Amino acid sequence: MNTVSPVRFLDRTTPPHVVTMILLTSLGALSMNLFLPSLPTMTEFFATEYSVIQIAVAGYLGVSAFLQLVIGPLSDKFGRRSVMMGALVIFIAASIGCALSTTIEVFLAFRLVQAAIVAGMILPRAAIRDMFSEARAASMIGWVTMGMAVAPMIAPAFGGALDGLFGWQANFWALMILGVLALALAWADMGETAAPSTESLFQQVGHYPELLLSPRFWGYALTAAFASGAFFAFLGGAPYVGSEVYGLDPFALGIFFGAPAVGYMVGNGISGQYSARFGVIPMITFGTIITLAGLGTGLIVDLIGIRNHVTFFSFMVFVGLGNGLVIPNSMAGMLSVRPRLAGTASGLGGAIMIGGGAALSTLAGIVLQAGDGAAPLLWLMTLTSAGSVAAIFYVIHRESLRRAETPEAEAEPAE
Repeated sequence: MNTVSPVRFLDRTTPPHVVTMILLTSLGALSMNLFLPSLPTMTEFFATEYSVIQIAVAGYLGVSAFLQLVIGPLSDKFGRRSVMMGALVIFIAASIGCALSTTIEVFLAFRLVQAAIVAGMILPRAAIRDMFSEARAASMIGWVTMGMAVAPMIAPAFGGALDGLFGWQANFWALMILGVLALALAWADMGETAAPSTESLFQQVGHYPELLLSPRFWGYALTAAFASGAFFAFLGGAPYVGSEVYGLDPFALGIFFGAPAVGYMVGNGISGQYSARFGVIPMITFGTIITLAGLGTGLIVDLIGIRNHVTFFSFMVFVGLGNGLVIPNSMAGMLSVRPRLAGTASGLGGAIMIGGGAALSTLAGIVLQAGDGAAPLLWLMTLTSAGSVAAIFYVIHRESLRRAETPEAEAEPAE
């Protein structure tokens, strides 16, 4: 439905309110970031190596990527509401398991199950695309995903404080409580937005080739994957850089960890305000270039010998700013390739994005073992950002070819 239906807050017979979608999206981001300042503490608690405990980040992202391949078609088949509710129940149970774990194997098992909350990051986007056209959807996704900026901005500081006061387990008890509150909110407010599907789940999954054969879908997906890849590399490497290279304690690390989120909040605000006016491609192009410029400058500063935690984390603001411009608009572009497959496209695009993020998060942990300070991480993030610039220019190239070959192409579905 590409028109806005009447929305009444806490009325589950109407589409979900924007507040509900923001909060559900925020919980997905919070689960990813809250405990990161505790990674060094947890490494000691479980008597393991940093590369093993980092599976809680990289493995979580990998499972999130896989689950999106399932959650998207499930939501197209059974609806956004029921799938969201089921994911929240699983998340609550897994959070309890994480908090009670006494061995690294048990903890990692429950941590991977926690990835079910990725539904909170993809289903609100699909619901928005159910309700709005492409340009308007990009603006709405910008506002909704601002929760992905605010949550990471406060989560590490909050998580570091919880660790200092009550131990690392407090982070997962907090996630359990927030999961219960989110479940109550979703039950009360999240009305269905997807039209009933008569296709089987197998037929829904069978639509993936239709999307995978679309160059335009791949262009948007790779742009989002490379852009967010810089952020996921930061997630995988910054705890090590902050604690081992610059000697920050969990609370201080949590404060500085919010640097990208400051930029992300600004970028999302710009997307929410201007995407409908300027269109998704100009917004994405600007976002990719500003990320590359910021990280490139940060790398140069490090290479000339200006190395401290303030300069390192300050340049991470550009990662958030660029992601705030790129992600909402890329997602709107992906979901508009085949609007009837919004849930499937959201899941597949998210899987590509987070799957790449899992690989880069793991790679960040590996390259930092070389003992060269923050430089390996900065190189990895800068090269990844260059990939996002190349991907969006590929989209621009495809669009120019299509218009040259078919002048009326703008009125036709893009392939």
